[in-house]
Amino acid sequence: MSNEKSEKLKSLIITHLKLVIDPETRADVIRMRLIENLEVSDDGRVKYTFRPSSPVCPIAVHLAQQIKQAIAQVPGVTSQEISIENYVGAEQLTMLINR
Repeated sequence: MSNEKSEKLKSLIITHLKLVIDPETRADVIRMRLIENLEVSDDGRVKYTFRPSSPVCPIAVHLAQQIKQAIAQVPGVTSQEISIENYVGAEQLTMLINR
């Protein structure tokens, strides 16, 4: 069943994301609800939205890189498409992080 494969992968991704900690709040990005619209396809393509905790979050770039790296380490992930929202440099950061 192909849906089971993508659900298993999604669960692994969430487990990895719980290891990405915001140094200011000491909470993980899942608990802080900074990741939205997480979609995982059967062939390992991952699509999601990263919404920093504030429009001027001083560590948004750092967190975006950590999130991307954490997901990339999950076996079975083949690609990531990241959308950044609610951030002053969202457009630039989206282009940078999707390279």
